[in-house]
Amino acid sequence: PSAGRPVRLLLVTRRFRCDLTGCRRKIFAERFGDEVVAERARRTGRMECIVHHLGLALGGRPAACFAQRLMMPVSNDTLLRVVRRRARSRRESLNVVGIDDFAFRRNHHYGSIVCDLERRRIVKLLPDREIATVAAWMSDHPEITVVSRDRGGGYGEATARALPNAVQVADRWHLMENASAAFLDAVKKSMKPIRSAIGATVVDPKLLTSAERLQYEGYLRREETNAIVASLAADGIAVKEIVRRTGRSRGLVRQIVRGEHTDVFRTRQGSLDPHLPFLDTQWEAGCRNGAELWRRLRCLGFCGSTRVVSEWATRRRRSERMTTAQLHKVPSARSIARL
Repeated sequence: PSAGRPVRLLLVTRRFRCDLTGCRRKIFAERFGDEVVAERARRTGRMECIVHHLGLALGGRPAACFAQRLMMPVSNDTLLRVVRRRARSRRESLNVVGIDDFAFRRNHHYGSIVCDLERRRIVKLLPDREIATVAAWMSDHPEITVVSRDRGGGYGEATARALPNAVQVADRWHLMENASAAFLDAVKKSMKPIRSAIGATVVDPKLLTSAERLQYEGYLRREETNAIVASLAADGIAVKEIVRRTGRSRGLVRQIVRGEHTDVFRTRQGSLDPHLPFLDTQWEAGCRNGAELWRRLRCLGFCGSTRVVSEWATRRRRSERMTTAQLHKVPSARSIARL
C-alpha cells in the first residue's frame, strides 16, 4: 500500500531457453532474489515480511482482518502458510528436555509439551499423553541425555523405552508441589492437638456471625460422621462395609480412616482483604456503621455487597467486647502450613 491505497506491481521478466538436450527444464524465467521477489511469489519480499509478522502476532483470522484494513488483503490460510514456511528448523542439538502434560481442553483433551531447558524454548507439542507417542518422538532424538518429568510413571516408562541411557530427574515444581501437599496433610491430621495446645477447643456460637455459624454447624455434622466412621474402623470393619452402612463415599471414608480432618472455619482470599487497611483507618476514625463503610468503599472501586462489610463490622464490634480468652482462634491448617 501507498498513502492508504493498494498498489500492484507488474514485473516483466526475461524468459530463457536451454539448448541442452538432457535438461529437463527447457524454458525458465529470470530470478530476482528472495529479498526482492521469491520464486512464484505474489508479494514482494518486504510485504512478505509484514505478512509473516502479522501472522506471528495475531494468528489467522485476526491478522487477516487487520491486513484488510491495512490495504493489503490476504487470507487467514495464507498467513498461516507464510508462518510455517518461514519457520526456521532448529539446528542445535537437544541435551536437556522437560516434558509434562497440558490441556487442549480441560477435562476432555490433553497433550504433552516438550521444552528445551537449556534454551528455555518449546520444542514440540504432542497430540496426546500416550506412552507410545512420547517414546516414538524421543526415539527420533537420541542425543537427549537428561529428561526432566513429573513423578508419574507414564513419561518415565516412555523415556526408559526410547532412551535407556538418559538420566531421568524429577522437576522442581512437582517436587515442591508434592512436598507442600504432604506437609499440609500432616498439619490437617494434627489440628486436634494444635487446638488443645492453643486452648481453643470450645467455640462460643454467640460470638459468631451468621456465615461463621453456618460453617460451624457444618463442622459439627462432619465431626459426628467422623466419630461414627472412626468407631466402625476401630472395630475392624472394612472400608467397603463402612461405606454401605453410612452411605458416605469411599474417598471420604478413606480420608477419615487415615486421620484427615477439615478445619472449623474455611479461610480463603476474600474481596474485602485488599481494603482492610482502609477499613481499619475508618474504624479508628469513628465510622462504625457498616452501610456507610460500604458506601465509602464503593468510591474506591469495591464491587462487593453491603453484607460483606456489615459482617466485618459485626466481627470488629464483637471483638472489642471479647476477653483475651475468647479471642483465641485457631488458624486454618493451610495458614499454619504456609507459616
